[in-house]
Amino acid sequence: MTATVPKLVAVVGGGRMGAGIAQVFAVAGSVVSLVERDPAAAAAARDRVAMGLLRATEKGVLDESSDAVLERLRLVDDVSGLSPDTDLVVEAVPEDAALKIQVLAAAEQAAGEQTVLASNTSSLSITGLAGGLRRPERFLGLHFFNPVPASKLVEIVTSSLTSDQARDAARSWVAGLGKSEVVVRDSPGFATSRLGVLLGLEAIRMLEEGVADPAAIDRAMELGYRHPMGPLRSTDLVGLDVRLAIAEHLHRELGERFAPPRLLRDKVARGELGRKAGQGFYTWEVS
Repeated sequence: MTATVPKLVAVVGGGRMGAGIAQVFAVAGSVVSLVERDPAAAAAARDRVAMGLLRATEKGVLDESSDAVLERLRLVDDVSGLSPDTDLVVEAVPEDAALKIQVLAAAEQAAGEQTVLASNTSSLSITGLAGGLRRPERFLGLHFFNPVPASKLVEIVTSSLTSDQARDAARSWVAGLGKSEVVVRDSPGFATSRLGVLLGLEAIRMLEEGVADPAAIDRAMELGYRHPMGPLRSTDLVGLDVRLAIAEHLHRELGERFAPPRLLRDKVARGELGRKAGQGFYTWEVS
């Protein structure tokens, strides 16, 4: 697969995932419009990108100055302000289907005929999200992983309506980011969330049953099966609230094997959401 980089990229949503996606495209050479309506949220998103670039500089993995990369980042307060010449729009708003459909429809209206639209959803139906689009053949899933700059994988999710041209463009762009792709057919949880959530839920049930403590459960998978990170630490990184929402969706779609454990529900209710909250299955230093 030929590696290319889109010239103009828009990322809608500047949270942890959106900022990470914006960062990797800007580092690769794309001019990136980061869309956030609220000025404070926009400033926070830019700070996230700047902090990510600082970390990359400290690790010696950034080939140019962080200031040069930031010059390719533009803050935009509404998708209507996007250029029709935009090659790719990535939606990275919260996992709410109605919100995503609204954002994608607005982005399509602003974008040009050639623009590829993508959702960073980790579990919602790509076919369902395409329902509000006039050109669903230009739409697919681009599921990045947290933390985006360090993760090597992007899951490309295609619906029955996605064109070969859009799929191949996405594959080329993923290669241009220096990442690897897997292409999967649209189905509940795709490949990665379906497998990852199932393992995480079973690890939580083991913790409920007193089989072992979190560190022991994680070490068993890290050392015994060469997983780079155990399922409980991974859940903390993703966010317990995010994992609960995905589990509930898969429970509805695929049945009882995805039923969320009581411990997960209780922790989310207490605000123990993982690294972002300072407490999950582990205690974290909040940055």
